[in-house]
Amino acid sequence: MKKLLVAIAVLIIAVGGFFAFTASGKKSDSGKSSSKMDLKELNVQFIPSSQSDTLLAKAKPLEKLLSKQLGIPVHVSLSTDTNSVIEAMGAKKVDMGFLSPDAYVMAHKQYGAKVILQSTRYGIKNDNTGAKTDKLVDNYDAMVIVKKDSNIKSVKDLKGKKIAVQGPTSDAGYIFPAVELNKKGVNVIKDSTLVQVKGHDQGVLSVLNGDTDAAFIFGDARNIVKKDQPDVFDKTRILYTTSGIPNDTISLRKGVSSSDSEKIKKAMEKIAKTDEGKQVLHDVYSWDGVTDSKDSNFDIVRKYQSQLQKMQ
Repeated sequence: MKKLLVAIAVLIIAVGGFFAFTASGKKSDSGKSSSKMDLKELNVQFIPSSQSDTLLAKAKPLEKLLSKQLGIPVHVSLSTDTNSVIEAMGAKKVDMGFLSPDAYVMAHKQYGAKVILQSTRYGIKNDNTGAKTDKLVDNYDAMVIVKKDSNIKSVKDLKGKKIAVQGPTSDAGYIFPAVELNKKGVNVIKDSTLVQVKGHDQGVLSVLNGDTDAAFIFGDARNIVKKDQPDVFDKTRILYTTSGIPNDTISLRKGVSSSDSEKIKKAMEKIAKTDEGKQVLHDVYSWDGVTDSKDSNFDIVRKYQSQLQKMQ
């Protein structure tokens, strides 16, 4: 009898241990501990593409959306320019940057940044109305616009004229139009007067107000100012349209773990499908969604960068 009681006690302990182990295993598989981020907080930075005083307010809701998905504090800020966000990522002060193609290529080369997503937008018909297609695309065109009644009728007429541009790292606002116009016989860096403005909307307005003769803009940035300037399409026209440029990126600094990278990617994909998330991305950069990306998508940007250097 004594031996039997001992055997039963051992069996009870063994079975209890089995269930405890199983319960513990389930908790490990499904509990929060298995989905914890390596990062204790996520610092996100945007580059101004329109009026910076309103852009930050539009981007701020992403803090709450991302924090809810990742379970860590998220801080959204606005850089002063492209170089500052790249340097901040290199110094590990910014973990995630919404980078233009050129900015991504620079951040990748200098500090090992990695692209996780590209934006998608509905294509532009390029028919001088700003109308969009019903197809989401991961590339866009740059445009050179002038006033509708301007005496600038061809690319060659841009010689000696004032052109509103973005900074020299802007793909649509500088690099792609400059390189392609050079192939057509006009080196705008040497043959024209380049006036740097902050934001593609400001480029449009500079032409509309007569401050410059032309502007390099992404297609079709005139939609940004249409609400305040409803006649913008009647008073301007497209002089030239470039070939396709890869869309903007969501990129992470070097050192963000592969596990965190995947979680951030999935979180942004999920957010981009929600009504609130769509609104934020559209209000900030006119994005309509996000899609997978890879570094080789930006080889065309590297090619244009090289060609631009030869023009200077």
